[in-house]
Amino acid sequence: MHVFNSYMFHKVFIVISIVCSDLFASTLSLGIGINYGQIANNLPTPSRVSFLLRSLNVTRVKLYDADPNVLTAFANTNVEFVIGLGNEYLQRMSDPQQAQAWIQQHVQPYHTQTRITCITVGNEVLTGTDTQLKSYLLPAMQGVYRALVNLGLSNEIYVAHPHSAGILANSFPPSSGSFRQDLSEYIHGMLNFHVQTKSPFLINFYPFFAYKDNPNEVPLDYVLFQPNQGTTDPITNLKYDNMLYAQIDAVYSAIKAMGHTDIPVKVSETGWPSKGDPNEFGATPVNAALYNGNLFQRMQQNQGTPAMPLEPIDVYVFALFNENLKPGPASERNYGLYYPDGTPVYNIGLRGFLPRMDYSAAKKNAFSFSALLLLMMIFLIHI
Repeated sequence: MHVFNSYMFHKVFIVISIVCSDLFASTLSLGIGINYGQIANNLPTPSRVSFLLRSLNVTRVKLYDADPNVLTAFANTNVEFVIGLGNEYLQRMSDPQQAQAWIQQHVQPYHTQTRITCITVGNEVLTGTDTQLKSYLLPAMQGVYRALVNLGLSNEIYVAHPHSAGILANSFPPSSGSFRQDLSEYIHGMLNFHVQTKSPFLINFYPFFAYKDNPNEVPLDYVLFQPNQGTTDPITNLKYDNMLYAQIDAVYSAIKAMGHTDIPVKVSETGWPSKGDPNEFGATPVNAALYNGNLFQRMQQNQGTPAMPLEPIDVYVFALFNENLKPGPASERNYGLYYPDGTPVYNIGLRGFLPRMDYSAAKKNAFSFSALLLLMMIFLIHI
């Protein structure tokens, strides 16, 4: 008979730790959300993605739809979801019956096991060219919210709309931030909606675009959160050492200019591409690693902006994977933190794991978890 010495105990402990890692969530988290886009034909299954994100301790995910396969794969986890309702639904959502039917089909069946905290109604509508679609936006948001109230879900799920940075007429200095005059009629109604429903204002910010368009004028260190001289708002005398925080404060100023001071601002998308076309200056793996890596570090510090130091910044990074079917310039297909095979595009200290097998199949396994542990312990003891 072999003696169960400390070496064998160590082996057993390691195996148990590995197996348990998928069942017990870590108390630590990245402190940041991830956009999980799926415009690709080579992505891993949602159940494998679920394993990857939990191994990264990601607890907040934003979808662009309400994919039932994803919501099912994340059942009984501690991951919170933002789900999306596309622009094509806006006209119908002002109809109370259609709005309620959408929620009953896409939210209620999953909400009991998968935490859904927000429904985004449309995406970047106000900077588009469809005037009719703009007029549908607020009624659609109101229709979805009323349906949530009727179904008893309005205290758990809020309604919002991700805006493009293009809604701003002015963003510097931050204290002079303002919305475009031609959009004021739409934005005013939406701000009233946010106050009434106690929901945040969502906006997508990409300092990459500012640098790409003016690489000789915009300091690279300033947009990458690297040490730099920064800029000072001449009105408030507040100093900014990065563009993202300045952009966020510009939105707060624009909201204040419309008479509101109690609407939180959340960044629904931000990121940096690791590759681009020849004219997309700055789209490199090094810059992408610096932007996202430095951003992650700041979010873990629970920082606020210079103008709103007590309001922690809430950010969703774009994106989890490179998406090979996205149209547009090369950068659009290269915002991912990971390649579809689970390999990091660049190293920023994330230690996630994408399993080779589909872990949804594990549910069909005849062995219980406790039996599996027992078998492994017996095997190791007799080595």
